[in-house]
Amino acid sequence: MKLEAHGLVKRFGQHAALDGVTFATREEARVVVLLGPSGGGKSTLLRVLGALLPADAGSVQVDGVEVPRQEAAALAMRRRLGYVFQGYNLFPHLTARENIALPLRVVHGLEAAEAVERADAWLRRLGLAAHGEKRPAQLSGGQQQRAALARALAPAPQLLLLDEPTSALDV
Repeated sequence: MKLEAHGLVKRFGQHAALDGVTFATREEARVVVLLGPSGGGKSTLLRVLGALLPADAGSVQVDGVEVPRQEAAALAMRRRLGYVFQGYNLFPHLTARENIALPLRVVHGLEAAEAVERADAWLRRLGLAAHGEKRPAQLSGGQQQRAALARALAPAPQLLLLDEPTSALDV
């Protein structure tokens, strides 16, 4: 999958979080890393690339197709991507298993039994099989991060966007 950005600009008031960002990955690239100082716009760039936050100017292309700005079309693009953010964004009232299975049902249209089966497979794969019934507050930071990673990987995304992916891992 080739990812391109052309002249991306994103402002928050007077602050330009992104100011003319342009880059392209190679099609065969399997890992791309963004390095920079705190407050440098890395998280904002990931959100713009993933169609979660609209750019003020510029464009993003995935495999030569421009990421649409219209919400319905952007939603179709988001379904092809997986995300893990700094705060993990797990629902606090759901168990680890439910946090993984819910988007499989609601966003990707899987039947409940298949969603739970896939969630359990990812919990096992990431060493969380014994923690599937725990809520996020009952998990360590690393366990929360692995649950968020399982949620992102379960739908088999074409592209996985990770924001500080190793900040709390405890494996």
